[in-house]
Amino acid sequence: MADEGNIISNLDLGTPIPNGEDTAPAVGFIAQYVKDMSVENPKAPESYQWTDQPEIGVEFNIAALNMGPDVHEIELKINVSSKTPNGTQFLVELSYCGLVGMRNLTEDQVHAFLYAEGPRLLFPFARRIVADAVRDAGYPPLMLEPIDFNGLYVNQLEQRQAEEAAAEANAPGAGHA
Repeated sequence: MADEGNIISNLDLGTPIPNGEDTAPAVGFIAQYVKDMSVENPKAPESYQWTDQPEIGVEFNIAALNMGPDVHEIELKINVSSKTPNGTQFLVELSYCGLVGMRNLTEDQVHAFLYAEGPRLLFPFARRIVADAVRDAGYPPLMLEPIDFNGLYVNQLEQRQAEEAAAEANAPGAGHA
């Protein structure tokens, strides 16, 4: 018969164990918000009668700001313009932000999240706001094409590394014996 009264097992209590310390990497959005937005409809109501196909221009930019320990703000700026030979139909400028908490990440991981993954996660919300703003200005909703933020991030890193390598190769005394 087994000794049922002896349930003690080796818990290795001789080594200190962090009491509830979480050392796993963690990232999460704390809040998302419109920081700034402008909608202009400068030629209304005559622009509603224009029949020329408009030229749609879309520009975007990403910025990140360290707000304190483990907290960053990611800012996705999107500027959209619709122009015809008759003039500008509408302009939408949006600054959409996410407040992100991050801990236990390397500096490279933080940078990649702030400039690639974070904007990718924010974009669908900003896209909907732009579509609604264009619709509210009296035009058909404008559905922006998806953006490959991760691909753009990798391309920019590769370009920066190539520029740094070229600068080092062209530096005085580099590569000369």
